[in-house]
Amino acid sequence: MQTLTQTLTITRPDDWHLHLRDGAALAAVLPDTARRFARAIVMPNLKPPVTTVAMAAAYRERIIAALSAGMNAPPPDRPKAGQANNMEPHSGEQPSPPREGRPGGVGHFTPLMTLYLTDNMPAAEIDAVKASGFVHGIKLYPAGATTNSDAGVSDLKKCAATLARMEQLGVPLLVHGEVTDPAVDIFDREAVFIDTVLMPLLRDFPALKVVLEHITTRDGIEFVRDSGVNVAGTLTAHHLLLNRNAIFAGGIRPHNYCLPVLKRESHRQALVAAAISGNPKFFLGTDSAPHGQSTKEAACGCAGCYTAHAGIELYAEAFEAVGALDKLEGFASFYGADYYGLPRNTDRITLLREAAAVPASLAYLDGDRLVPLRAGESVAWRLA
Repeated sequence: MQTLTQTLTITRPDDWHLHLRDGAALAAVLPDTARRFARAIVMPNLKPPVTTVAMAAAYRERIIAALSAGMNAPPPDRPKAGQANNMEPHSGEQPSPPREGRPGGVGHFTPLMTLYLTDNMPAAEIDAVKASGFVHGIKLYPAGATTNSDAGVSDLKKCAATLARMEQLGVPLLVHGEVTDPAVDIFDREAVFIDTVLMPLLRDFPALKVVLEHITTRDGIEFVRDSGVNVAGTLTAHHLLLNRNAIFAGGIRPHNYCLPVLKRESHRQALVAAAISGNPKFFLGTDSAPHGQSTKEAACGCAGCYTAHAGIELYAEAFEAVGALDKLEGFASFYGADYYGLPRNTDRITLLREAAAVPASLAYLDGDRLVPLRAGESVAWRLA
């Protein structure tokens, strides 16, 4: 009989795809990421979107301010690691637990900023990105693809000069890889995007650094695997753990609804195989996306899964399920940093193989709650 690993110590990981929102929402969710990850690529799809280096600098300062405030004011109902919390939505206050898991609290965290690509972003802005030292990529949202993407790109031909400058300076293009044509089946939109957008893009700009984010299909895996070293991809924990049946288990499950949408089991298996392969083209990106409970549980609910509360623990589950815990460190801690040309982290975290209860909901905004993935259930690992 195989003995189960009871502890796992790895180099502190990074999150290469994260939504932090802004204002009170930012303050509520940031500590969950900062306890676990040293750095995170922060998405720019705010209202209004972050389209200039100056706007990214201001957003970065707001994140740093929230981080500093959060060190002394933890959210009231994010439990200490391993501590049960049976709080139901809109229930009364709970005692504030101590922070855990990170030397120095949540202060040792670096936000890595991005800009939101628009049809009219000037090529000169890419020079400012390269000179900034804190903006690490340009995000491509096809117009209307997901939350706050209405200002996204309508036609990549309009961005040719900007893309050429990105290619020259080595600035990565971070891609939400779905077409938005309503005539294309929602389960086919990633594959169609690869064929009609990404392949022509790389023919025009063969040295452009491209990250296909939150890959959901075998098509996406094969595209990244077979492309040059300039092309990489991120994988989320929820796409590694769930297939599309999870959206409909016993009824509509809005908190399992995300974009790109969960796919069939054969695609999930292809994602897992890529994650554990040791191929440095694939690395961790949670795509943790907070939405208030009222906007998820609605007639037209928002897309996005909140996973930052167990941002590394859920990946440990996915890797353990296929006997590949020894592959987690490279995927979570090394390959993303190498791709972005950043030093690997030197501090370490330890996970314990011990069930940790997930609250039914978490503090978020006044009058609204945040329902995390696995709400009311448990995660098999916890941060030591």
